[in-house]
Amino acid sequence: MPSKYITFLSGRFFDGISSGMFMLALPWIMLEQTQSGSLVALSALASTLLSFFLSPLLSTLIDIHSRKLILLLVQLIQALTATLVLFAFLYDWQPLLILIFSQIVFWCSNDLAWKTNNAFIQENFSQSEYPKITSYQEIIMQITTLGAGASGIILLEQWGMFEFASIAALASLIAALCFSVMPYQRQVRIKHDSRFFNQLLETKTIVLKQRQLLGFLALSCLSYPVLTFLVKLVPIYFYEQGVAAHWFASWKLSFGIGALISGLLIRYLLAKYETEKLMISSIALIACLLFSQSLFSSPWIIVSFTLGLGFFNSVNRISRMNKMNKEINMNERGRIEGFLHMFSSFFQSLGYGLIAILSQFNATQLGFGVISLLMLFAALLMLNIYQANHQLIKVN
Repeated sequence: MPSKYITFLSGRFFDGISSGMFMLALPWIMLEQTQSGSLVALSALASTLLSFFLSPLLSTLIDIHSRKLILLLVQLIQALTATLVLFAFLYDWQPLLILIFSQIVFWCSNDLAWKTNNAFIQENFSQSEYPKITSYQEIIMQITTLGAGASGIILLEQWGMFEFASIAALASLIAALCFSVMPYQRQVRIKHDSRFFNQLLETKTIVLKQRQLLGFLALSCLSYPVLTFLVKLVPIYFYEQGVAAHWFASWKLSFGIGALISGLLIRYLLAKYETEKLMISSIALIACLLFSQSLFSSPWIIVSFTLGLGFFNSVNRISRMNKMNKEINMNERGRIEGFLHMFSSFFQSLGYGLIAILSQFNATQLGFGVISLLMLFAALLMLNIYQANHQLIKVN
């Protein structure tokens, strides 16, 4: 395997360990300290809103600065944040406020890293390599998700935030080292007569000239706010039902197994089916699984159905990435990623507000049904756009 594969995937592995363990522990420990599902949901809402407003600025930076440097800086920021949490719990420096602050930092930096990572793959790998590298990346990502989930089954009930923060800080530093030695052939460079705010204002023109494509991609991106919605909804629901912490870790583990299976099969699926059909089918099946979860309260049934959610969420995401790698201008990738992120962040914010309301009225389980209707509507709109485009092609 070429060195650019090894160093890139190693960086992604340790980044996944850091973010996975840290973000798994945060909501549960915040619940233990406050016994308030509404507070957890509102802190996530604050993180999403800040990420939403920063997205245009940060996404423009992706198109004018070294994408390798951005990936490196994100890991250093996360290492410093985890170290701050470590000392906060060691010396009792208002740990709840520090937890909320660290969640915001990890949330926003993870969003930046994900957008940068997608643009980096398009820039640093050839078109023939896209299915291979996205498949490898998915396997690595889900191995870390599985590791966080499996470890969480044991550690959530034995460790505190001090131990989780120590692991996160160390893993982020190792990820930063991997990204620092990663081979990088930079192809996107800002023109000398083009300034940052000109690039920022150009985003509107970029979006308007390819409305149908970006509309289709944006609807596909709704699978991400669904995932982050469930990451907050499930622990709150389990906590309210008196379910042990290991069931939440099992839920995370089940999601990771489903996504790992998709990473093993995705190259075959991309070769056999159109990316658009894979995306539409995945969104529709996610809607069906969510509706099924709304009918049952047993934790083992919710965990079992999550296997399918992990699989179809991953298939949809990788198919979208490959479609973007082939059809999006490399020089505009960062700003388009920013537009899609703002779209999904808007729905994330609505989702966290919904969780806060449902938790307040002890009706958390209704969240599964509400979000399933949203996904079904998205699948129907995607199908309509797909059919309209194919009819236009036939006419021409």
